Amino acid sequence: MSASWLAQLAPAHAPPAPGWWPPAPAWWGAGVLLVLLLAALVAVTRGWRLPHRRLRRAALRELRLIRLNAVEGTAAAQAIESLLRRYAVALYGREVVARLTGGAWLEFASATGAERLSGAAGRSLLAAAFGGGGHADRDAWLEAAAQFIGQAARRAPRLGR
Repeated sequence: MSASWLAQLAPAHAPPAPGWWPPAPAWWGAGVLLVLLLAALVAVTRGWRLPHRRLRRAALRELRLIRLNAVEGTAAAQAIESLLRRYAVALYGREVVARLTGGAWLEFASATGAERLSGAAGRSLLAAAFGGGGHADRDAWLEAAAQFIGQAARRAPRLGR
């Protein structure tokens, strides 16, 4: 082999260096996993920061159970009134809600979201719950309770502060 023959050969071509884009499939998977983890972290943190949403969901769940159990009269009134009281205490605090009775309780409830409890439905709920008789207007009580649960958290001072 002569040197002139070797000089006639084309120069060696190495493949180009690998680029950084597009990433390998494993990096795509890692990116998607990171985005999902961040979304889960935001969701969990938001749940911790907004406890009134958890309270509202729990109260609505209990109200749904009262509706499904189809209890009537005094038992329904007592269950609904107890739920509303516990929910109000959780939102506004014991020092604000615990001393309210009768008309004062109905005024508080209507001012904080349950306008439907300010009339005959509220009076009949209290009368039935505390043994004073009254007609059993279960559907009106349930609607008023759902309205209170939905609105009271928006008007309450923020929890956890």
